[in-house]
Amino acid sequence: MTASYEARGSVGLISLNNPPVNGLGLATREDICLHLDTALNDASIKVVVLVGAGKSFSGGADIKEFGTPKALQQPNLLGVIETIERFAKPVVAAIHGLAMGGGLELALGCHYRVALSGTNIAMPEVKLGLIPGAGGTQRLPRAIGVQYALEMIVSGASEKSDSLVQIEGQKLFDQLFKSKSVEDFVQDACTYANSVSLARPLPKLRDNASRGGQDEAQLTGLFQGVRDKLAQSARHFPAPLKCVDAVEKTLNATFEQGMLYEREVFLSLMQTPECKALRHLFSAQRNCSKIDDVPAVTPLRLVKTVAIIGAGTMGSGISMNFLNALLPTTIIDTNSQALDRARSLIIKNYESQIAKGKLSEADFKKRIACLRTSIDFGDIQTADLVLEAVFEQMSVKEEVFKKIDALAKPGAILATNTSTLDINTIASFTSRPQDVVGLHFFSPANIMKLLEVVRAEKTALDVLATVMDLSKSIQKTAVVAGVCDGFIGNRMLEQYVRQAFFLVEEGCSPHQVDQAIERFGFAMGPFRMYDLAGNDIGWAIRKRRYLEKPEIKYSKIADLICEHGRMGQKTNAGWYDYLPGQRKAIVSPLVETLIDTFRKEKGVVPRSISDQEICDRLLFALINEGAYILEEGIAARAGDIDVIYTTGYGFPTHTGGPMHYANHLGLQAVVKRMQEFAKNPVDGEAFWRPAPLIQRLCASGENFQ
Repeated sequence: MTASYEARGSVGLISLNNPPVNGLGLATREDICLHLDTALNDASIKVVVLVGAGKSFSGGADIKEFGTPKALQQPNLLGVIETIERFAKPVVAAIHGLAMGGGLELALGCHYRVALSGTNIAMPEVKLGLIPGAGGTQRLPRAIGVQYALEMIVSGASEKSDSLVQIEGQKLFDQLFKSKSVEDFVQDACTYANSVSLARPLPKLRDNASRGGQDEAQLTGLFQGVRDKLAQSARHFPAPLKCVDAVEKTLNATFEQGMLYEREVFLSLMQTPECKALRHLFSAQRNCSKIDDVPAVTPLRLVKTVAIIGAGTMGSGISMNFLNALLPTTIIDTNSQALDRARSLIIKNYESQIAKGKLSEADFKKRIACLRTSIDFGDIQTADLVLEAVFEQMSVKEEVFKKIDALAKPGAILATNTSTLDINTIASFTSRPQDVVGLHFFSPANIMKLLEVVRAEKTALDVLATVMDLSKSIQKTAVVAGVCDGFIGNRMLEQYVRQAFFLVEEGCSPHQVDQAIERFGFAMGPFRMYDLAGNDIGWAIRKRRYLEKPEIKYSKIADLICEHGRMGQKTNAGWYDYLPGQRKAIVSPLVETLIDTFRKEKGVVPRSISDQEICDRLLFALINEGAYILEEGIAARAGDIDVIYTTGYGFPTHTGGPMHYANHLGLQAVVKRMQEFAKNPVDGEAFWRPAPLIQRLCASGENFQ
């Protein structure tokens, strides 16, 4: 059973037991109702306590049931909550660990609620493109007032139980316990339950007012202010504004009317493309940690100390991830000045967090105490994980890995942060290729959540399992990639950028391309992105590929920009101009002249290109290359690609990522558009030939999986 029942004297204890977060799927809902009947029919039971087994109360609804018959099958969550609210005996929700979404709504339907100090409380439905659908928009305002409830529901942010108790007049928790263990907390909850077992009438949140002491004018201003803040993003994310509308119903409608409105909106949003996309990403992020041939019971290697080779920007940023997890970390470089700069940069980043209230002085001191710098390569000998972040050139990697191989202790994990180079080749520079793995962090490495874990041909299963587990400790979203030039993200990006350069050659300005794709929802267009990363990086990669893959056609317009010393923000000049110390991209008259001269020399007559064509060419270039990557097994799932692109490359989350977006459009429509582009004389038929996987899926009427 997914919920158990136990009689503890006069207390009927119902324990949710549906790992990992006690999701409220159909079986669990049925079990709750079954046990409520047992308690109701037992005269010796005076009060019921509802608690979560394991580490949490409940993470909410089972998202896998959304859109399936199980979601509607009785008892649905609304029905369970109504049963509890009408129950003839008091029902106490004993909340620990976390109570999220439907889990919190379940607790709100109980007559009393007690919580363990430090419990995480949230209504995160908005992050899935939804509003709470089981009374959350109507009961939470009646528990903590409109203002605080509105903030929680619209943001989806988590709050600690302790901070919610501090809200004046709150009715969310009847008591907050600081029990030493979960079992002690359950016992404390049962003791509390006995104290209210004879209370009548039973309190119901539905009967409470929700104003929270504010008058009508204040509330009108509150709702309008929130709507104004949400207006800009509403086109891509309709759910937050609907949350506002639903919460407002607590003021101008009956509880029943508010519940009806909430349900109508919930079911309507469930069918929107944005909701489907966000739910897809939610599931994809959970699936990307699963590796088919790596059993869950695979033993892990111990990682207690880390050595980073290279004190550049990437090395410093990567180090902060391990310092944040309080892992002793040594940065090693032959240049002592570079080490000093790295330490200063790390301290500066932490000081910025302190100034913003995101880090305490005490935590800063703990983290910086874990940092060492050294010019002695021999200091890697005690490290459990050695990670190189040196110049992106194979000869440099070879020199470094031969040194690492000679000095690292047996069993140490040897990692490279290369973004494009062949990790099988890098592993061959050592006598222990089974210990070598790619850990491709994204810049800025201390901020970006994505981590591409690159599995080389001989990478051991326990190495793979260990780095995937370690990624959770350093709060990264890890996705496994196979070995190829550029892995998943950068291999696809190359085709995207090639199209961007072709578009400029044909008639677009860099600014027009960036604006079009940013209006689609990207965080940054390709030219602003290149200026931020450094145009010299792409130039070096192109030079290598001119030799290795001479058959691939590139527009030389990007090389021209680099030949004029315009490397991006680092030189205050790239595709755009920049003022010293500022990141605002300013349209460059010089770049416009360079582009115009380039076209004339090539005999290109610039044409007018629509924003739709810009977006389609950029996006379909990504999608087609993603299909090749899936076919070759470089990515295990289409969802893995979507996670990489929404997490690391600024692809708009409301579309679900490139592969989900292709499914939404329909693969046959994608192919038809690509066939139109194949007639373009600049990039030609070879670029736009649909990947074999796309052709097969079109023929069978299937989608990317």
